[in-house]
Parts: sequence; structure tokens; C-alpha cells
Amino acid sequence: MTYRKAIRIVARHTARALSVLLLAAGIGTAMSPGLTAWAQSCATLDVVIARGTVEPGYLGAAIGDPLYAVLSAQLPVDTTAHRVEYPADLLVPTSMSDGTRAMTGHLIYQAAACPDQRFVLVGYSQGAVVVHGVLGSAPLPGAWVLPPELSSRVVAVLLFGDPLRLIGGTVPPLYADRTANYCAAGDPVCAGGVFPAAHGSYEWAFAAAAGQVGARL
Repeated sequence: MTYRKAIRIVARHTARALSVLLLAAGIGTAMSPGLTAWAQSCATLDVVIARGTVEPGYLGAAIGDPLYAVLSAQLPVDTTAHRVEYPADLLVPTSMSDGTRAMTGHLIYQAAACPDQRFVLVGYSQGAVVVHGVLGSAPLPGAWVLPPELSSRVVAVLLFGDPLRLIGGTVPPLYADRTANYCAAGDPVCAGGVFPAAHGSYEWAFAAAAGQVGARL
């Protein structure tokens, strides 16, 4: 294959993926400034993680980083991890809606670029609300909901310290059988407890979460 021909093939695939993203998002030719969707390698499984409020770390020091270490070590397939780029700050009124746009945009882009790739959606604390918004179970103004035709690409949904759990919030029935919602005893955010430290203590759930994902592969 000549260099020029290879460039043309890559350009066609890139244009196709971008077209699908713009069509599904319903934004014509103008991309929202809140969206950053970068195509990654086409690993079998892409773990897409929305971190908690002002949580340090790349994927999230409390959940994302250590959870992904367990998933990548225990799952029998190759994986990549994606950090949802959003404010993760309750002082930013659009933070959670921005999160849905970033997560949904990434999923649509990756689904087009990697037709055989599947996804694990992870949300911690405020990030769990972002995942709810993506699945359509949190009415966030301006939220981007994952198109139903991509629902079959979602292997598992993993929620940690989910604030909506405290008020009885659940994911839509379409995702119920593939969702695990972990809440530590005493966690004030998801259980109404009185132990703030419990909100950052979820190491006990990581092996179970890996099992949840592995069972659905």
C-alpha cells in the first residue's frame, strides 16, 4: 500500500467517525466547546471513568486509578481507560451536564471508530450522577444521553458512592441487569451515614466489580 493511499484510507475512516458523532449528537457541523472526544486504540474493552468531586489522580485517586489497576489485571481481555474530562466541581453549575457531554461524546466517537469495542461505565460520587445522566436516569439540563442503539455495547455500569442511591434513584431497566451500585456502610453521600471517611473507602468492592464485568464478557 502506498503512503498516499494509506493517508486517504485513514482520512475516510476519520471522517466517518466524526460524521456519526455529529449526527448522533444533533449538533450539525458545530461541535460543543464542552466536548473533548479523542479516539483511542481499539482495545476489546474501554473503561470510561467519571471521577468524583475535585478528586485527585488521573482517573481518580479514590476509585478510578485503583479500580482500573484491578480490572486490567483480572479481566481476560485487553483494555484501555478513558478519563471523562469535566469540571467535577459542584461550584460549576454545569459540571454534571458537561460530564454527560464528554462521556457520551467519547462513547459515540469510539463506537464509530472501533466497531467491535465494548464499554464499562464507571462513576464515583458526582461522577455517578454523570453516568446516570448518560443513561437517562438523571434529568440534568443540557445532558447528552447515550443513543439507545449503543446500549448493547455497554458491558457493565459500576457506580460508587452514588448520591442518587440515597433518594432511591436507579438506572433505567435497560441497564439494570448489568449495573452494580456500591455503597459503603456509613457513607453520608449514598447511605446517609455519619462517617465521611467511608465515602473514600471502596477498595473492598474492586474485586467484586471486576467479577461483575468478567461475567458479562
